[in-house]
Amino acid sequence: MSEFHEGSPCVHYGTPVVSGVAWAPSAWARRPTLPAQDEAELTPDQRPGAIDAYMTATDVVAQRLFERAEHSEGSAAEVLAVTASMATDKSWRKETVRYIEAGVPAVQAVVRATAKLIDSFERAGGIMGERTTDLRDVRDRVIAELRGEPEPGIPRTDHPVVLLADDLSPADTAGLDPSMYSAIVTEFGGPTSHTSIIARQLGIPCIVAARTIGQIAEGVHVLVDAHTGTITTGARHCDAHDAVAHEAERLAAIRAWHGPGRTRDDVRVELLANVQDDVTTRLAAHSGDAEGIGLFRTELYFLNTQVEPSVDDQAVLYGKVMQEFPESKVVVRTLDSGSDKPVPFAPLLEEANPALGVRGIRTTGHNQEFLPRQLDAIRLAASSVGHEHVLVMAPMISTVAETQWFAGLVHDRGLKAGIMVEVPSVAIMIDKFAPLVDFVSIGTNDLTQYVMAADRMSPHLAEYTDPWQPSVLRLIAHTAKVCRETGTDVCVCGEAAADPLLACVLVGMGVQSLSMACPAIPPVGARLASVTLEQCQAASVAIREATSPGEARHFARTQLPPLASAH
Repeated sequence: MSEFHEGSPCVHYGTPVVSGVAWAPSAWARRPTLPAQDEAELTPDQRPGAIDAYMTATDVVAQRLFERAEHSEGSAAEVLAVTASMATDKSWRKETVRYIEAGVPAVQAVVRATAKLIDSFERAGGIMGERTTDLRDVRDRVIAELRGEPEPGIPRTDHPVVLLADDLSPADTAGLDPSMYSAIVTEFGGPTSHTSIIARQLGIPCIVAARTIGQIAEGVHVLVDAHTGTITTGARHCDAHDAVAHEAERLAAIRAWHGPGRTRDDVRVELLANVQDDVTTRLAAHSGDAEGIGLFRTELYFLNTQVEPSVDDQAVLYGKVMQEFPESKVVVRTLDSGSDKPVPFAPLLEEANPALGVRGIRTTGHNQEFLPRQLDAIRLAASSVGHEHVLVMAPMISTVAETQWFAGLVHDRGLKAGIMVEVPSVAIMIDKFAPLVDFVSIGTNDLTQYVMAADRMSPHLAEYTDPWQPSVLRLIAHTAKVCRETGTDVCVCGEAAADPLLACVLVGMGVQSLSMACPAIPPVGARLASVTLEQCQAASVAIREATSPGEARHFARTQLPPLASAH
C-alpha cells in the first residue's frame, strides 16, 4: 500500500543520468536471501546427477538471457549478451563442479564458487571488479532454476512506482516497463553503468549513487527530479504537481519534435543511432528519427559464436545493416572484444586489469588475420548492397603508429577511416592523429574512465565517472577545436551524446554529429531545437570555470533556457 504524507520535505542527492521527473510511491527491488550452507553432504552416487542439474541450469539461464538480448536493442542487447556468457563461464563452472565433486549440494556449491570468484574479481579491480553485480544476478537465477522457483527480479506492480534499489542487474533493468516504473534510483552505480545505459535507452528517469535512499520506506511517495539529481520525500502536493506538469510540457515538446537535427537558428547537427545488428538497425530506421548510423558495434554478432564467420558470412550480416540506411552514413566499428566482451573464437589470456589490457585494436596482436578479414567483409558488404557512405573506425587506439597502420588498411580497401578518441593519449595529441584519418568519434564512456582513473562500472565511483567532469569536458573541447582546424569531422558516440543538456554543450564546442541509442534521439533533438548555436557556445565557454560536475551542469543551465519554456 502506498503512503502519501505532506510534511517537512527530506531531500536525498545522487548523480542524474537520465533526465526526467516522476512522483509515485516507492517500491524496493531486493536480492533474494542466500540459502543456508548447512545442507547434508551428497553421497558419491548423488554427485554426478547434481553436476548434470547444475550444468543444465546454467545452460537454461544463459539461453534465456541470450533470447532477451536478441529481442532487445542497443546497449541492452550488448549487456544482456555479456551477462548470458557469464552463466557458462568456464572458471565459474569448473569451481562449482569441484565443490559438488567434494560432496557440496549444487545450490550451496553455486554460492561458494560465486563468492570465491567475486573475491578474485574485486581484488583484480577494473572491468573484472564491475562484473560482480552481474555475477551475483546469474548466481541467483541459477539457484532459482535448481530449486524450480521463478527467476528473481524486480517487484511486480499494477500501478506506476519509483523503483529503488542498491543496484540493478542488466537483466532486471532491460525488462522494465516505462509505463509502470516511472523512475529508477539506486544507491550505487555510475553514469555509464549498465543500469544507466539501459535506463537511458528505455527513457526512464534515472539517478544513481544516491547513498542515503536506504532511509526511504517502502510505499512512501517520492518526487524524483533527474534533471538536478534530487529525491524528495514529504514534498508538498502542489510542488509535486507543478514539477510533474512542467515535465509534461517538456515531454510534449519532445513528442512534437521531428528531425533532422538542427538548432533553433538552423545550424545542422547530425543525430545518428548506435546499433549492433540488423534488428536494432531496422528499429532505428523505422523510428524515422535517426539520420544514419554513428556506431555499429560488430562484436555483438560474435559473443556467442564459437567459430569465426567467413568473410562472405560476415559480409551478409553487415550488408543487412547497411541496407536499412541505404543513402545515409553508416559508421562501422571493428571488433571491440576483450575485457568484458570475450569472443569465443578469439580467446585471450586472463589479465589482472583487463580494462587496461588487451582489448579493441590491441587484440590484433593475438589474432593478426581477423582485422584484415573483417575489413574485407565490410568492403564486400558495401559493394554488394551498393552503399557509398560506409566509414570504418577502430576502438582503443592509443598511438600514432596504430592509427597510420589502421588507416592504411582501410584506405587500401577504398573506405573512409576513423578512430575512437577514448584513450587520453589521443585526445592530448589529437593534432598528430586527426590529419591521418577522415573522422574521429569520441567515446566518452571510456575516455572518462581513463581520464579519471576510475572504473566506469564501479558502484562506488559514480562521481568520478560522470561525463560532466570538467577535465573530461576540457579534453573533448580540445579535440573538437583541433579537428575544426584540421577539417576533420568529429562525432561523440558515448553516453554523453544522449544527455540533452550536455549535447548542447558539445555542439557549442564544435561537435558536428551525435550518436546514441535511438530512443534518446527525440529528447536531444528537441533540446537542440530550443537553443541557438550562440547559446550552445556560451554554455561551452561557461563550463570552463567549473571545478565539479555539479558546477558544470549549473553553468550550462545558466546559458541554456529550459526546454518547456523555450519557444
